[in-house]
Amino acid sequence: MYTEYYGLARLPFEMTPDPSFLYLGEAHREGLATLVYAVNSGKGFVMLTGEVGTGKTTLLHALLGQLDSTTNSAFIFNPRLDPMGFFRMLFEELGVGPACETKAEYLLVLNQYLIDKLAADERVILIVDEAQNLSTEMLEEIRLLSNLETPTSKLIQIMLVGQPELQDLVDQPELRQLRQRIALRHHLRPFNEAELGEYVAGRLSKAGYTGRGIFKKRAIKEIYRLTEGTPRLINNICDGTLLLGYARQINSLDSDSVREVAHDLGLVAKDEIEGVNTGWGARDPAKRRRRRRLFRFGR
Repeated sequence: MYTEYYGLARLPFEMTPDPSFLYLGEAHREGLATLVYAVNSGKGFVMLTGEVGTGKTTLLHALLGQLDSTTNSAFIFNPRLDPMGFFRMLFEELGVGPACETKAEYLLVLNQYLIDKLAADERVILIVDEAQNLSTEMLEEIRLLSNLETPTSKLIQIMLVGQPELQDLVDQPELRQLRQRIALRHHLRPFNEAELGEYVAGRLSKAGYTGRGIFKKRAIKEIYRLTEGTPRLINNICDGTLLLGYARQINSLDSDSVREVAHDLGLVAKDEIEGVNTGWGARDPAKRRRRRRLFRFGR
C-alpha cells in the first residue's frame, strides 16, 4: 500500500526471517561467525542465546543459506515434544525413513545413517530453535545423541538456540553433563543506536528506496529509545510509521509520528503523545479507531 508512495519495490520491514534483509551488527556478525566456525570445525554442541526479537532465527536461516550440499541439516522449531515425537521430526527433517516403533530402533537407524554420511564425507547438523522450552528429559535425550561418535570425530553437530532462559536451564545441576559438552556459546545482543540507523537505511535500500532518508535523525533516536535496538520491534514501528506517513502524505517521518505509532502498538503510555499535534485527529476516538484498522489491514 505504501510501497508505491515511497518508491519501494517491496515491503522493507516484513516480520519473516528473510536472509536477504540480513544486517550484521557486531553481535550478529560474531554470532554468525561462531555458528559457521562450529559447523566447519565439528565442535559438537553449540549454544546461541538472545532476547525475544533479536534476530536469532534470521541468523539461523543465514547460516543454512551458507551450507553446501555436503551438509545435511535438521531444523527443529517446535521442541515441545516427547522423545518419540522428537525422533520422528528429526527423521522427517533428515529424510530418513520409515518411522520406527521404539526409541532404540530410532537410535540404531540414526547411528547407521550418521556413519554412512561420515563415510561419504558429509556433515549432519541438528538445530533446535526455541530450546528454552525443552524439558529436562528432552535435553538429556539430545545430549545422548552426542554419544554417537567415532574415536576421531562427532557424528552429529547440535545447536541449541533460545532465549536467555536457556542459559538458566542448562545451568541446572542435573544437566552438568550437557553443560560440559557445550564447546561454544554466543549471546546475541540488540543493536546499538548507530547499528539501528544502518539497519533501517539498509532495509529501505534493499527494498528499492533510492531517495534521501525517510526517517529523520530524531525519528531514529526515538525508535532506538522505544525499542532498545530489538530488530522485531524496530520492524513493527518502522512499518507502522511508513503506513502513517502514507496516510498523511508525509515524505519525511519525525519522532512524533514514531511515538504515535508506538502508542498504537502499546509500546508507550498515552501521556507521551498527548502533546503531539498530528493533524490527523489523534485525540478523536473515531479517527484513532480508523487508523488502527488501517494499520491492521492496510499493509
